[in-house]
Amino acid sequence: MFRSSVRDESALLQGLRPHLRPLDGAAADDPELVARLARARLALLGEASHGTHEFYAERVALSQRLIGEHGFNALVMEADWPDALRVNRYIRGRSDDRDAQAALSGFERFPTWMWRNTEMAGFIEWLRAYNAHRAPSQQVGFYGMDLYSLYSSIAAVLEYLDRVDPEAARRARSRYACFDHYGEDSQAYGYAASFGMKSTCEDEVIQQLRDMNRRAAELLAGSTEDRADLFYAQQNARLVRNAEEYYRTMFHGRVSSWNLRDSHMVETLQALDKHLATVTGNARMIVWAHNSHLGDASATEMGDIGEWNVGQLARDRWGDEALLVGFSTHHGTVTAASEWDAPAQRKRVRPGLEGSYEHLFHRAGERFWLPLRGNDALGRLLEERRLQRAIGVIYLPHSERVSHYFHTRLPAQFDAMIHIDETKALQPLVAEPQWHAGEPAETYPSGL
Repeated sequence: MFRSSVRDESALLQGLRPHLRPLDGAAADDPELVARLARARLALLGEASHGTHEFYAERVALSQRLIGEHGFNALVMEADWPDALRVNRYIRGRSDDRDAQAALSGFERFPTWMWRNTEMAGFIEWLRAYNAHRAPSQQVGFYGMDLYSLYSSIAAVLEYLDRVDPEAARRARSRYACFDHYGEDSQAYGYAASFGMKSTCEDEVIQQLRDMNRRAAELLAGSTEDRADLFYAQQNARLVRNAEEYYRTMFHGRVSSWNLRDSHMVETLQALDKHLATVTGNARMIVWAHNSHLGDASATEMGDIGEWNVGQLARDRWGDEALLVGFSTHHGTVTAASEWDAPAQRKRVRPGLEGSYEHLFHRAGERFWLPLRGNDALGRLLEERRLQRAIGVIYLPHSERVSHYFHTRLPAQFDAMIHIDETKALQPLVAEPQWHAGEPAETYPSGL
């Protein structure tokens, strides 16, 4: 059994407890943790699930301090670029949306609760108020770094070119027409392209991105607003190019599609880094994504099979200027679905399995964080791999070990870890009856 391959947990606990930093309140109130984040150029804040209230609340509070007190000027989310730009316009006062809930309504793709939830709505209003009396170059921006928005990004490129260069728009529309056969179904395109059923759109999307890059190079002397609008359109063209490759390879295996997705996320971070440094003189980014994206994959089973991720690539690109923070929980509730595109439910999070970090941390304390970077003693103590749980948008508690756990070496995976022992489900802005009903009791259906 796995238990015999790790050190005795009691001895681990004895060695672990001196390293704990107890949290009486929010992690954002801990001066040491905030100071570590404040020294970074890239503060990567993870989550152990896509549906836990406390993970969102803690990241909101940390982000507010980094923005308000330490000059961070960009939030980059595990979200689609066009949908996030609608929020970006709202918080900058350039939108007709009446409130944060309306600005977030662009997030229509499953899982909507990841962004259309009560914590995000409050945070978006805070960002709008923060920006209200600041010059555009001093405002904080809100961006997405995912690549699922193939068709909405095509529409955004065309909308931009229709406004500024109708002839260029005609050429772009002709190139992107090769996607018209698939009824705006990205997976249908991927299936047909993967198995040679139709010719691919690879050449067309590459040529369109080259045209957008050439246009950007020619607008170096343009106004800040014009350059920002072109950058947003250029990023949409980059997304179309990368999404085309992602969907074209998604039926070839998990590793290739995962690596393409996370590589695109880091390309987005690099493009934003350069853009913000150019137009504002400052580029300091806060990144929100799942632990599986932000913890260094080379320390996990993911790396063993050839996968890389944002955290690993960020360390390669930014070195010590990137700080990777993970989150964990032992038990509680979570908002998740039982299958893709199914309704959100409020589900119970089972207690962490024996032999896992969640189980170890449960025995260590209720709320604390661990300083992992530069802590050689703790690194030696936790040098052996242990199980770690990852709940995405789907949670399958009855196959939890297979579906949601993997092995990792925590000190190499993250620079800091925040543990909140009991957590509750994130509340969607529009909660369906299944969410309010929650999960059946453990004794269902027998009642015993």
